[in-house]
Amino acid sequence: MIRRAELALHRNTGYTQAVMREPAGVRILAWMCVLIAVNQLGFGSIVPALALYARSFGVPQSAIGLAIAIYGLARFLVAVPAGRLADHLGRRATLAVGGLVSAVGNVLCALAPTYAAFVAARFVAGAGAALVLTTGLIVLADISTPANRGRMMSIYQGVFIFAVGIGPLPGGLLATHWGLAAPFLAYALTSLLASAVAWIAIPETRPARRAGQSTADEVAFQAQLRLLTAHPGFLLVSLIAFVNAVARTGALFNIIPILARDRLALDPDRIGFGLALASIVGLAFAYPAGVLVDRYGRKIIIVPATILSGLSLLLFLLAPTYAWFLVGCAAWSVAMGISGAAPAAYAADTAPGGMNAAAVSTYRMLADLGYVVGPIALGLAADLAGVDAALAGTAVLLTAVALLFARYAPETHRTSRF
Repeated sequence: MIRRAELALHRNTGYTQAVMREPAGVRILAWMCVLIAVNQLGFGSIVPALALYARSFGVPQSAIGLAIAIYGLARFLVAVPAGRLADHLGRRATLAVGGLVSAVGNVLCALAPTYAAFVAARFVAGAGAALVLTTGLIVLADISTPANRGRMMSIYQGVFIFAVGIGPLPGGLLATHWGLAAPFLAYALTSLLASAVAWIAIPETRPARRAGQSTADEVAFQAQLRLLTAHPGFLLVSLIAFVNAVARTGALFNIIPILARDRLALDPDRIGFGLALASIVGLAFAYPAGVLVDRYGRKIIIVPATILSGLSLLLFLLAPTYAWFLVGCAAWSVAMGISGAAPAAYAADTAPGGMNAAAVSTYRMLADLGYVVGPIALGLAADLAGVDAALAGTAVLLTAVALLFARYAPETHRTSRF
């Protein structure tokens, strides 16, 4: 049955090749970059304030982790439905709806009177983010081919990472001068702008259906999932994404801002400045990394970048001064800039024909599980064993999964060898 489903999906791609050619593909990529830049600028703006805002309700570190993790839980639960909605409703409409839901959630965060209300609002915001982020990657998979996927995704992910990285600068200033709730209102505004861009400027890239032709939706989800999880590389790249999400949300969003405040006496604006400044370094590496991904393969980028992510956490842990904190920010940003496109490109490579939405949404779901586990697990680890053990353990975990991927994941695309 699985084999019949796979053959049907390979026959039913239904893509118009014009979408993948110039200039249509370039125009779509450009508008997607505008959309994700606006959206993620807002997301980045809450990074310096998120943990401190949660702590303002008088809760312990583990509860701060829960406030971060609930956002990831929403993304985890909504990722696959987002993919199916993108197939039914269309990519453009799903992106626009996601921006609206995200805006509502962040307004509720800013107005939350209690910790419980704040956590509930974070769930709503996370659901909107899942619609935007999952559908954005589906659009990129629609308009790219294995030969150019690394470069197209590197441009998109480079803009994504830069916007997230630069966001803490205005976010930190807003939090310092107008209160910890101000960045959430800014995120709501950027979400509305992203929704408008999606509705006005993004054309539909959903595969066209031919008369009498079956589609990926007609294959049971369980069968689609078995097709994907039967590929060892898909599972391993999802593990890479999962652990990166654990590190990003559990360490960078939860522990490191508190560590910087308590050990280095840094205000949110200085924390935000460090994260924003380093993002410029990561942006510089994004496109060259995409070229390498298309020419030499995905693994040559994924493995060293994941190890560098682990090393950057050790730099944060050992930083005795603000200057060393900035070095840690730069190392993290370089790692994210190098690896930003490669895991998503690898996951899209493994998709059977016509299953871009299913593959990308499943990949996002498995990756976003790290958003749930990371803040809670590292928050508890910090409460029980201290922040040193929590950060060091995460660095070891990143290195271990990188080596596991290097050993067992097959290469999915390579056009040249060294």
